[in-house]
Amino acid sequence: MWRRALNLSLLIVSAIALWIADLYYPDPFLNKGFQTLLALAIIYLIFSILLTSFVSSRLSDKKTQYSVRKIFSILSLIFSIGAIITVWVTDPQTLVVSYGLFAAGLAIALQDVFKNLAGGFIIFIESPYRVGDRVMMKDVVGDVIDIGIMYTTLLELREWVDGDQATGRLVILPNGHLLSGSIYNYTKDNNFLWDELVIPISYDNDWKAASKLTVEIVKRETAAVTAKAEAEIAIMMGKYYLTKREVESKVNIVLTSNYIEFHVRYICETRGRRGTRNTLSRILLEEYEKNGVVVGSSTLEITKFPDLGR
Repeated sequence: MWRRALNLSLLIVSAIALWIADLYYPDPFLNKGFQTLLALAIIYLIFSILLTSFVSSRLSDKKTQYSVRKIFSILSLIFSIGAIITVWVTDPQTLVVSYGLFAAGLAIALQDVFKNLAGGFIIFIESPYRVGDRVMMKDVVGDVIDIGIMYTTLLELREWVDGDQATGRLVILPNGHLLSGSIYNYTKDNNFLWDELVIPISYDNDWKAASKLTVEIVKRETAAVTAKAEAEIAIMMGKYYLTKREVESKVNIVLTSNYIEFHVRYICETRGRRGTRNTLSRILLEEYEKNGVVVGSSTLEITKFPDLGR
């Protein structure tokens, strides 16, 4: 803080010195120099001292303080350059051209910064996602743990970890991605998703009985979350153009050359997908073992041995 006060003092002292010099030795350059330093001192006082001190006293998060200070720094630079141009360029036409060139150069030089700022404001106003949501952006899946003015921080999921579980890495994504990329939100307006478990069943089984047993088990284990999903879908239908969706667990059958595939479709909580899949797999294996249902596997049948030239 003392360094900022020292910088402000130097600007004020320099401005006063030029003002006194202009009083005794009138000169347009001295006057313009005085106006320039006075404008810079006022801008520095507002952005670098008053607003920065206000933000530091109101915001406890260091990262947010840093982001806001960066914004004030950019705004201070913009106003300072504008003040210098206004004081030293007297021809209005030249002034317009100068401002145009300055704005064009600034837009090109800081396009990523402005893009991230615009994305940050859209996030705060429209809330495409919030802290705590599970999202996928730029092929990264994670839980949102922080939203700043410029960047969003995710706790990464998947990658080398099989399933929807954290890797431990933090991924920092620029907010400007919102303007040109897609955002997949797993938890906005609902806390469920459909999952599918593929089970190979041998052709030697009574597939009808096996299918019935599978559906009964899955319905029983997912009954609670299915009821919650139905209530959430009813609310979503009042907000979006959304037709009725089937939430009952079911088994779709696919025939292959080696076995029958049971594609078990069911509802689960967004953050409990792997746990639900693990629970269902264990219970189904136990029940299949009790009821004599044989899980299929790929087989290779050799009908003729090759001639080895003997």
